[in-house]
Amino acid sequence: MSWFESFVLGLVQGLTEFLPISSSAHLRLTAAFAGWQDPGAAFTAITQIGTEAAVIIYFRKDIGRIISTWSRSLFNRELRHDHDAQMGWLVIVGSIPIGVLGITLKDAIEGPFRDLRLIATTLIVMGVVLGIADRLAARDETGGRHRAAKQRKTLTDLSIKDGLLYGVCQAMALVPGVSRSGATISGGLLMGYTRESAARYSFLLAIPAVLASGVYELKDAGEGHVSWGPTLFATVIAFVVGYAVIAWFMKFISNKSFMPFVIYRILLGIVLFALVAAGTLTPHAGETAG
Repeated sequence: MSWFESFVLGLVQGLTEFLPISSSAHLRLTAAFAGWQDPGAAFTAITQIGTEAAVIIYFRKDIGRIISTWSRSLFNRELRHDHDAQMGWLVIVGSIPIGVLGITLKDAIEGPFRDLRLIATTLIVMGVVLGIADRLAARDETGGRHRAAKQRKTLTDLSIKDGLLYGVCQAMALVPGVSRSGATISGGLLMGYTRESAARYSFLLAIPAVLASGVYELKDAGEGHVSWGPTLFATVIAFVVGYAVIAWFMKFISNKSFMPFVIYRILLGIVLFALVAAGTLTPHAGETAG
């Protein structure tokens, strides 16, 4: 991998990680469209450490408070009913599904799941799901001609059951094209949470899973066509760009619809299907290129 490729892929990772459009799919598609070799699951997981570092810095006050209260609650019974202590447990519980499935499906993640036809399918299907969830949230927020606005849940309403459901949604993102933020935000909206609450818990929930995945894949870094230098460079680029994107996204979702992302996902999936059908791209384009 050249330094230019690593710069572009790091930029793509930073731009797409927090948007509900799937960063892993866009890394895969960028390589395929450019005629580069697929950067692989290890490169993707390690560069995500950069974007998760951006999450940690952006939510540093929340994370620091949660870790502090959760740690003290282990020895102080009175703190166990504190929302921050409960959030610590909820993040742990919500991380279990992706941890189990990530290890179980490792071979599929690095192989069959990277088929462009599957990516096109997940882009479209999850785009439709996000669109439905967004419309339901909008209906509750604004009410209608014959119904009053409905109060949606916030993170103070998060239960163990909802935390596990969030975790299952996050685990779906093991398939490129699903999108970690897209799946968890959609799940949160369908469970009745506000856009801001769904996104906030989505980003907090991703931290343990992404960091664990990145550290686990470190052993495979530097193998094949992707060396350590370009991988680290892409990770730094992803961090810088990712921080700017998350700051913008948290402001965007406070009063905007997810429909632009829904339309983009569906159109991209259709274009990808058309290119594969026309023979312009093969389902495994890039896997043996370069």
